[in-house]
Amino acid sequence: MQLALEHRPDLSRFQAVVGEETCVANYRIGDGVMRMTHTEVPASLRGRGIAARLVAFALDEARAKGLKVEPLCSYVQRYMQRHPVTDDLRA
Repeated sequence: MQLALEHRPDLSRFQAVVGEETCVANYRIGDGVMRMTHTEVPASLRGRGIAARLVAFALDEARAKGLKVEPLCSYVQRYMQRHPVTDDLRA
């Protein structure tokens, strides 16, 4: 699936719009830490890997900006546990 991922710093989120549905990974930044607070994909779009792609995109952005990540969202916690390559990002 072709997916256009966007960083929307004005809304403190990463997003992908699929048709008329918006998938999001919300965050807050402070003291050099990106706190990932919530990930949501509408039920009609679940199971397509969209949340994983959003989180990977967010973590790449954090790495590029030299930020650490605090995974407050349970999905982001599980994603980071399954992908040890992200261990260096943990706050």
